[in-house]
Amino acid sequence: MRFVLVVALVLAPMFFGLGVVLPLVRFETLYFFDRSPSLLGVVEALWTGEDAVLAVVVALVSLVFPVIKMLAITAEALGGGARPVLVQAVLPQLSRWSLMDVVLVALVIVAAKTGGIAEAFSQPGLWFYAGSALMAALAHGLAGRHGLQSQAAMQETTGPARDTR
Repeated sequence: MRFVLVVALVLAPMFFGLGVVLPLVRFETLYFFDRSPSLLGVVEALWTGEDAVLAVVVALVSLVFPVIKMLAITAEALGGGARPVLVQAVLPQLSRWSLMDVVLVALVIVAAKTGGIAEAFSQPGLWFYAGSALMAALAHGLAGRHGLQSQAAMQETTGPARDTR
């Protein structure tokens, strides 16, 4: 299981980087105009348009929070038996906010701004972004389990923790 944890910790940020820069969706309008925005392109389009607040929300939830979450998962995995404060305080909150629905709303807005009737086709960026979320979830689950096993092993070698009150 340790190997799977390491693979997930390596693939999550790699998939995230690819998911951010590769096109997420291809919109085709009238068979001759097409647009394939990346996640960074969506944030930029919202920022340069009149949706700066939505651009900030999408950037936070889709770009900043996942990076912080991956760092917290890595800290949890490397922490062994001790759970770092970052992991205890931040990770549960970030798990609640790693939502992709905000990205989907932003994509719909960008599509609507292109005008006309558009057909949408998923692109590799969307799959890598989703793969990053899955790898991060897998790493989080395995890192938590690894931490519990490390704590149990420490208690076996040092004896049960005593209450010093």
